Amino acid sequence: MRQVVQNVNDGQLSIADRPAPCHQTGQVLIANRSSLISAGTEKMARELARKSLLAKARERPDHVRRVLAKVRNEGLWNTVQQVREKLDDPMPMGYCSSGIVLACGAGVQEFQPGDRVASNGQHADVVAVPKNLCAKVPEGVGFDQAAFTVLGAIAMQGVRLSKVTLGETVLVIGLGLVGQMTVALLKAAGATVIGTDLDPAKCELAKQMGATEARVGLRASELEALTGGLGADAVLITASTKSNAPIDLAANAVRQKGRVVLVGVVGLELDRRPFYFKEAEFVVSCSYGPGRYDPKYEERGQDYPAAFVRWTEQRNIQAVLDLMASGRLDVSPLISHRFAIEDASRAYDLIEKGDQPYLGILLEYPEVDTEQLSSTIRLKTQPKAGSVGVSCLGAGNFARMVLLPKLCALPDVRLEVICSAGGGSAAHVGNKLGFATATSDEGSVFKDDGTDAVFVITQHHQHAEQVIRGIRGGKHVFVEKPLCMSVDELHAIEDGLRTVPNPALVMVGFNRRFSPAAKSLRKFFANTFEPLTVSIRFNAGMIPADHWTQDEAIGGGRIIGEACHAIDLATYLTGSPVTRVFAESIGGRNAPQVTDDQCFITLRHDNGSVSNVAYLSGGDKACPKERVEVFGGGRSAIIDDFRIAQAWSGGKKQRLWKGTQDKGHEAELRAFIDAIRCGGEAPISWDELRSTTLASILAVQCLRAGHPLDIDLRSAESTPDGNAMKMAG
Repeated sequence: MRQVVQNVNDGQLSIADRPAPCHQTGQVLIANRSSLISAGTEKMARELARKSLLAKARERPDHVRRVLAKVRNEGLWNTVQQVREKLDDPMPMGYCSSGIVLACGAGVQEFQPGDRVASNGQHADVVAVPKNLCAKVPEGVGFDQAAFTVLGAIAMQGVRLSKVTLGETVLVIGLGLVGQMTVALLKAAGATVIGTDLDPAKCELAKQMGATEARVGLRASELEALTGGLGADAVLITASTKSNAPIDLAANAVRQKGRVVLVGVVGLELDRRPFYFKEAEFVVSCSYGPGRYDPKYEERGQDYPAAFVRWTEQRNIQAVLDLMASGRLDVSPLISHRFAIEDASRAYDLIEKGDQPYLGILLEYPEVDTEQLSSTIRLKTQPKAGSVGVSCLGAGNFARMVLLPKLCALPDVRLEVICSAGGGSAAHVGNKLGFATATSDEGSVFKDDGTDAVFVITQHHQHAEQVIRGIRGGKHVFVEKPLCMSVDELHAIEDGLRTVPNPALVMVGFNRRFSPAAKSLRKFFANTFEPLTVSIRFNAGMIPADHWTQDEAIGGGRIIGEACHAIDLATYLTGSPVTRVFAESIGGRNAPQVTDDQCFITLRHDNGSVSNVAYLSGGDKACPKERVEVFGGGRSAIIDDFRIAQAWSGGKKQRLWKGTQDKGHEAELRAFIDAIRCGGEAPISWDELRSTTLASILAVQCLRAGHPLDIDLRSAESTPDGNAMKMAG
């Protein structure tokens, strides 16, 4: 399958060979027939990519601040490596397409194979799009017109925010694609439309699209003359420029108590005076409409009731298509060029050179032969040889920036299959690291005969099922934390281990116990026979409430997803599994929306030791992230951010370890691969994995129940009532 991608580092454009995506739950698999290049947006993306690193930094100071914070916390070298990796990540181009539905994922009843649809799919032969970002194309509307739908929805949302009514006069500033469609939509709404642009040809085209008047460099005084001195009832800015001129024109041209809507991207140094004296409204339009950037709406398919949110982004998309079908929106005059998908580079060269006029540039696709469509491709690199064949589910940021480079550097590893849901990131990372095959079908990973071990680095809600598939397929499994998100899932994994003869190794990515700092503390307290007290503080940093890790159904929350690291480390340092857990979080009327990630977790271990985990997201990120303190037997020791480990004994201080921050990722991978290669025991025992997993799950339950919970250290199968927990008496 072909896909248009751009290198973020240098702006180089290519037509890449990618596995066809597999449709996931809530997604629609579409064979594109036409896609529209959004010249303004995509040109800006290419220009930014081609800028130097310093110029990129000037464009995005927010990213610079994040990089500097990462340097403070993780060191210069690690940060440089991760920034380079991020810049090397190819960016799929495009977000306006139309085609034919090939298949639908679970939970999709609105569409069927064979339906003609418009979507925000990328420039690719086949795309997988969430159902709320698709709409059916009515009879009589061609694929070429339908490809304009998403841009039309952007224009429509601006029109809706302008609150235009029949007979009002509206000024449209900027007559590119979105501006032209805005003119047509305003005309269909019964408004009198006046347009302005720097290009005379675009002004003439605007008249064809429905503008009563369109002039180059229109001044506010001319607009007043055209409206009998009143001014525009509303102004829509659809221009793309760094200049402040469009906003100044809008402020001076809008009537008293009128409305200014920013749809495009312009300078925003607002002069307060005209807005103040006119009491004019100013609003920035958000793309296609309500639902945009809401993961629950876009990714998880949770629609807003029409009675409360009449015009969501999907309903805007459908409304544009309906206007096309009725003949009230004709975008055919906007089409200036057509290119076959294999000639996409020529289309972008046309935009970049600017030596001939252009407007709507379409990429066209042949009919897809589904029998030849493959979710798996052989990669061009020479696969890395080794005695242990490994495959990977997931090619996201953590996988490609942290875990996989360290795994691939191990001498005994043979790289087999890498899988990602869309296939694109798997192909890129696989080519870079030396995997033999890239796929979007996770089933092919478990069926691969050359795979000895499967690495599960996917979203948390997928872990349990993928671990079980690995166990039943006879594969060793390394799963990045958490192991699972519920007690029932843990029981299912245990059942798999119990019922499969000679089960393979299961390892969870609890890397901190493998760090040199943690090992030095364990050795320091090796001859201490008294119970220990352990305090572990995570300065976790705030993340948005709508981030996927905060969603209990997908990420499980940050206690299950990350605080489990601290619980495992406490288990390792005390040398004893957790038997009781209690947790409390912040509260009160001024508490934020999410409170679970600002909590204290108290743990009692089987040997009498006590641990406290402070998982805190309310602090400043400049503060070191992690601190560990251990006391017992007349000894004390501290780990500061896994850069230094110090200890005190007999009235003397000693340094146990010091070096570049090392959280144990490489050592845990080496231990796992060595255990497979040599046939040794699991680097972390199942009893400890089970105890830590239960403790993190029950910690969340403690927050809800308000009392401590005991953990039964026997497996669920050996417990008469099948329960792994009980309320502490």
